[in-house]
Amino acid sequence: MRVYTHPSCLAHQPGPGHPECPARLQAVTEALRAAIQPLEWIEAPLASREAAERVHTKALIDAIFDARFDGEALVRLDADTAMSPDSPEAARRAAGAVVAAVDAVMAGEVTRAFCAVRPPGHHATRETAMGFCLLNGIAIGAAHAVHAHGLTRVAVVDFDVHHGNGTEAIFAAEPRVQYLSSHQHPLYPGTGMESDTGVGNVVNAPLPLRAGSAVFRDAWRAKLLPALEAFRPQLLLVSAGFDGHHLDPLADLELTAEDYRWLSAELADLAARHCRGRLVSVLEGGYSLTALRECSVAHLRGLTAA
Repeated sequence: MRVYTHPSCLAHQPGPGHPECPARLQAVTEALRAAIQPLEWIEAPLASREAAERVHTKALIDAIFDARFDGEALVRLDADTAMSPDSPEAARRAAGAVVAAVDAVMAGEVTRAFCAVRPPGHHATRETAMGFCLLNGIAIGAAHAVHAHGLTRVAVVDFDVHHGNGTEAIFAAEPRVQYLSSHQHPLYPGTGMESDTGVGNVVNAPLPLRAGSAVFRDAWRAKLLPALEAFRPQLLLVSAGFDGHHLDPLADLELTAEDYRWLSAELADLAARHCRGRLVSVLEGGYSLTALRECSVAHLRGLTAA
């Protein structure tokens, strides 16, 4: 198992008291180093403009790549989302990790990789940074797999408690990319209805408040995993948000670390059947440091079980 990360991802500062803080990533990397051996740790490269332009507008890319601070500590993009002077590099490293991981699994250097990065990405739309997210790293990675590697069936699985509105919107009209999501509803950003199906490539499973383990697993067993199986992906990408955990302060899905281990093992098994094992996972949300430690370890243990 290969882990991509970079010190720059710790330098992104979205503001005092913000839940998307550097301690999140530190908790994840420390827990993985202590609990799982062996792991191959790789420094994430910078995402290129070319890679970002496949999914984002020039205006958004310019706003992040060429951000000007003029002495200000923060540039605010919306009520939840801000950049500090170190944020542009952090966002490019976070997206660059996914591109590098896709290249590595496609080259056969490794079968599975985890991108331990921040800021997260799945809320960023083609033209808008939002929901703590600057660049949509997993979307950039999926588009790279299609355009640079010629894949025709790339699946993006998203189990973050918040719906990945950006990823869905970017690929809603792209049949070569399947998007599947379980998420709490109602909850930010208010998207992800079952009726939203794109061009037949989008599958949403909204979950009620305090759904718990049984409802979560039933949604994956009955709806999401069968849809993924039918798609027969050549590459599996995972938006790994751990904010559905019962300790998380921003949601109320009441999941456990064992739920994430179970689903991760199911996804690894599916990747072994359809993708030659090729799977790239990317850290998204999760705002309890205790839950992040437990769930990231459970996730990688599940991914390495198959």
